[in-house]
Amino acid sequence: MAFSIGGHLVAEELHRAGVRDLFTLCGGHIAPIYDGCLRFGIRMIDTRHEQAAAHAGDGYARLTRGPGVALVTAGPGVTDAVTGVANAYQAQSPLVLLGGAAEVRSVGRGALQEMEQLPVLRSITKWSATCTDPRRLREMVQTALRMSMAGTPGPVFLELPFDILMAQVDHSELIVPPPLPAWPRTQADPQSIAIAAALIEKAERPVIFAGSQVYWESAHEALARLCQATNIPVVMNGMGRGTLPADHPQALNHARKRALRGTDLVVLIGTPLDFRIGFGAGISPKAQIIHIDRDPTQFNKNRVAEFCLSGSSDRVIDQLTTALSGQAAAQLRERIQPWLAELGAEETKGQAQIDAHIAARGRPINHYQLSSALAQALGAAKQGRSAIADDAVLIGDGGDVVGLGSKVLPLRRPGQWMDPGPLGCLGVGAPFALAAKALDRENKQRVVVLSGDGSFGLNGFDFETCVRFGMKVTVVVGNDAAWGQIRGPQVMLFGNERSPATKLAPVRYDRVVEAFGGVGFHVDDPDALLPTLQKAIDHPDVACVNVTVDPEFVVASGAAKLTV
Repeated sequence: MAFSIGGHLVAEELHRAGVRDLFTLCGGHIAPIYDGCLRFGIRMIDTRHEQAAAHAGDGYARLTRGPGVALVTAGPGVTDAVTGVANAYQAQSPLVLLGGAAEVRSVGRGALQEMEQLPVLRSITKWSATCTDPRRLREMVQTALRMSMAGTPGPVFLELPFDILMAQVDHSELIVPPPLPAWPRTQADPQSIAIAAALIEKAERPVIFAGSQVYWESAHEALARLCQATNIPVVMNGMGRGTLPADHPQALNHARKRALRGTDLVVLIGTPLDFRIGFGAGISPKAQIIHIDRDPTQFNKNRVAEFCLSGSSDRVIDQLTTALSGQAAAQLRERIQPWLAELGAEETKGQAQIDAHIAARGRPINHYQLSSALAQALGAAKQGRSAIADDAVLIGDGGDVVGLGSKVLPLRRPGQWMDPGPLGCLGVGAPFALAAKALDRENKQRVVVLSGDGSFGLNGFDFETCVRFGMKVTVVVGNDAAWGQIRGPQVMLFGNERSPATKLAPVRYDRVVEAFGGVGFHVDDPDALLPTLQKAIDHPDVACVNVTVDPEFVVASGAAKLTV
């Protein structure tokens, strides 16, 4: 007769599902799972805050396109993780949060860290449940993993009371479901594909808008085939960035606004019409919309689409490509040449405006200079559309420094750029870097966080976690001693003297990372920027480059805007 305690069963099921890393912060309620992880060889990466553990699990999910796991203790451990869960929920990222809980037999008696946790998590998870029978632990862990990936991915929460984790279970009484197959990919209705293809064939100024689902469903190769067949220009957002390389002739960056306002047809793939595109108002009101999404509840939200195709992005894009072959496609490619020329001119104009700021050599350093030097340090050419090297992973964690940087940092591949997503949650920098390096066991990738000084303060202590686990990352801090993205518009609206709570001290964040055991560099001279970034990225230890940036640049350059 064989027995296991509940915590070992949790770890065993995680291991069977392929989980090799999880992110955590210790607590007595989850100690039995820790012992199980040691038994089954699951690496536990312990962060300095549960929010960071949840963010890291989210980042791990994004990079693997599968479940990422965070394990936190009861009460404040769970509530600390809520922000990371909410961020994953908005980003449709399959984070599995395992939370400890007070003993079932003590419910309502005022046990240590006892609280009703499920109601807190229900509105920001796809599924939340408590396991009250230790014989069902493996079944419920499998359900949590499965639910996170079912249909539209998203976070789930499984509450695990301490006495359930400590209970001894006879193996003959265990419920152990067999491993489940991969979640199926679906095609759109063929008749609907034919109608959508006919709309595209008639367009004069079409645009493809590629969103996060193009990344999540590995549809980048299908997207490239559609581009080759039709020559339609492409705008990318969210995790869709990099699904076409920056130097692809149809990839748009600076001409995005012109493209969407001048188009007569948008093929919207796997992205909602949310605030990032003016709730649909950023697209010409005369344009027709073909909306492709795996989640049909997103259709006709904020703006009615002429045609909707429900299915997996890779499958549906390939269906469209097949339908758009032959003479009609050739005629489309010929007909949109003037449109491509117009957008090409806009790209050149936008790049010239940015190049003028990059060429300036005054002090303080401006945001475009910072990102341009970072791109060069990661292998991009000084001018043109040359993309950064394939081995680089960039994580954007900030306001203006990231928003403006995204216009300058040319991506080469899918998954090369990570940012919070539509929730706009700061503090993902160090946790996402932990996730990237956890997956980089052979140390072949250069992981760089582009951070604002404000966002550094949220989870910056987890650069100490990077040091402790020997995970080489580089954090570049654009330091304007302010919450710049908020302060700029606030000053414009109300004046310099009526902009409270937006200033910070000019902290030397390089010295903070040095105190953690890393190395630090400080730069305020534009000519020293590129060699210093190269030195920091090449250094074997965790490195921080603190860059003094111009606090007035965003307003003076006209880039400031209030986003609400």
